[in-house]
Amino acid sequence: MTETQTPLQFNIMEIMELIPHRFPFLLVDRITECIPGKYVKGYKNITMNEDVFNGHFPGNPIFPGVMMVEALAQISAGMVMTMPEYKGKLALFAGIDGVRFKRVVRPGDKLEFYSEIIKLRGAIVKTKCVASVEGEIAVEAELMCAIQ
Repeated sequence: MTETQTPLQFNIMEIMELIPHRFPFLLVDRITECIPGKYVKGYKNITMNEDVFNGHFPGNPIFPGVMMVEALAQISAGMVMTMPEYKGKLALFAGIDGVRFKRVVRPGDKLEFYSEIIKLRGAIVKTKCVASVEGEIAVEAELMCAIQ
């Protein structure tokens, strides 16, 4: 019989202990489920008062795809930093493959994240990630980070 691991959860203050990002560039509000070295789930509430909407686009606010990818990188890095061997280190964005944007994200949406490790070799971690709104995929990609 295998032992099941209880998922970890992190609020915004605890997320800031895992990764160095801060307002206005911290793009993860909560980690709702994390099994270190396996997978992570979390979300960001998209609100109209975010600075990015001043220019993207006036009268037609759309959350930028590049910000969604960065949010996936941040939640993936947070998961990696829960692993004892990487505690206190820095995960740097090292690569992206197969990114596909499938849905527009607007103020009022809850952008939900899922990331799982698909390859771990020394200081390089590759994850498969999805961001969705109400079950509809907004973006998916494979991301790599290098641990410093």
